[in-house]
Amino acid sequence: MTTYSGPARLTLVDGTRVSGMASLSTNQRGGIDGWGGTFRPDQVSAEVRDAADGLSLELPYDQVGEVAVTGVRKLLATQVLMSLAGRGPAPF
Repeated sequence: MTTYSGPARLTLVDGTRVSGMASLSTNQRGGIDGWGGTFRPDQVSAEVRDAADGLSLELPYDQVGEVAVTGVRKLLATQVLMSLAGRGPAPF
């Protein structure tokens, strides 16, 4: 299992880039390779809360992976934690 934890930028469908922190890992279940994890945006907006599919996650050094949001959980009054499912090859 490979992991990444650090800064990342989530790009929404409309092209808006949202900075934050990502915690990602690869997994192998039943011979199928996949990846996913969580993203905590620095700034929360309605667009971020409503984001679902067709998104990309950019890691340092221009590593980019396609993601879908599978859940959003409120952490504090001003913070959320987004659960992500990776699509295609992992960018780490």
